[in-house]
Amino acid sequence: MSNPLLRKEYPVDSGVFESAGDCSSDIKATLKKLGLPSALIRRVSIAAYEAEINLIIHSHGGELILEVNPEGIRLVCRDVGPGMKDVEKAMQEGWSTAPDSVRLIGFGAGMGLPNMKRNTDVFDIQSVYGSGTTITMDFHTA
Repeated sequence: MSNPLLRKEYPVDSGVFESAGDCSSDIKATLKKLGLPSALIRRVSIAAYEAEINLIIHSHGGELILEVNPEGIRLVCRDVGPGMKDVEKAMQEGWSTAPDSVRLIGFGAGMGLPNMKRNTDVFDIQSVYGSGTTITMDFHTA
């Protein structure tokens, strides 16, 4: 994608469930203010929320980056670890490494990554176990 017309960065802390949804809500509000189509906003919002929750549950902290370009929207989810042992397995619906304590509060069902991919036009995940994960999601405007 070309240089962004708009770029916003959202830090996400590990384990802070009280803030869950704050970033994705701001992303949704930002896209609404830009007058983008509601179906596009819905797809980006779902992917952003799933990415945000994954950062809270599975990472040592990270960030969501929103970029709006003439040809679409890019959402990047980047964390500082721990990375994934098996990306292919992590992409399977229902598979999760979330601890029971997270499942007891209603998260960790293993649908985050599949929901992100399902709502994007282009989905790329790069993970190095012990180092971190970067997920790039593109949403086309046309």
